[in-house]
Amino acid sequence: MAPFTTMTTTAMATGTDPALILHQWLSPAFPVGAFAWSHGLEWEVHAGRVTDADSFADWLDTVLRHGSGRNDAILLAASWRARGRALDDLAELAEALAPSAERREETLSQGRAFAATASALHGLDLPQAAYPVVLGQAAGQLDLPLPLTLRLFLQAFAANLTSAAIRLVPLGQTEGQRVLALASPAIERLAREAEPGDAEAIGGAVPLIDLASMRHERQGTRLFRS
Repeated sequence: MAPFTTMTTTAMATGTDPALILHQWLSPAFPVGAFAWSHGLEWEVHAGRVTDADSFADWLDTVLRHGSGRNDAILLAASWRARGRALDDLAELAEALAPSAERREETLSQGRAFAATASALHGLDLPQAAYPVVLGQAAGQLDLPLPLTLRLFLQAFAANLTSAAIRLVPLGQTEGQRVLALASPAIERLAREAEPGDAEAIGGAVPLIDLASMRHERQGTRLFRS
């Protein structure tokens, strides 16, 4: 057998367990720069609204169930199926949903970074679009299982925000992991609900979280880009 360093992109795309591909894509080691973004959480900590594990758990649950967690999962599922003009429309919708300049750059920069690396690894033709659109399209082109893609995407989203909370609040490592574990039922439910990929179901109401992302743009000392 040839050394793994000489495997073709076709072999990497078709000869690997789909779960391993998804875990690689959604791990902190995949170069999308997710660690640099807090989704407005840095302002919430600065403003004194997220101060401990309980308040962070409430914030995370709100983002997942009523904010971009739910909407991005639906966008991913729709993009998994979409081709041509339908994919262009989803890309435009995803960009329009960003409530602030920082949140727009958060999703677009991660989408660009993911597209560059995934295309190089697997020989895919991916759009320059928001992160959930690009990820969904990549998973669809490789025929990776949509239910697993959705669950791992939402888990990675929640894990990245938990990592930010551990640094910002700050939370202990165990407290952070306890909050993340409590989010599992919501993640499973959201993944099931998002699977049809119905863009008409996109919506939410998280005005304080959206305002936090806007106010973060003017925050003086910042660790994160959003």
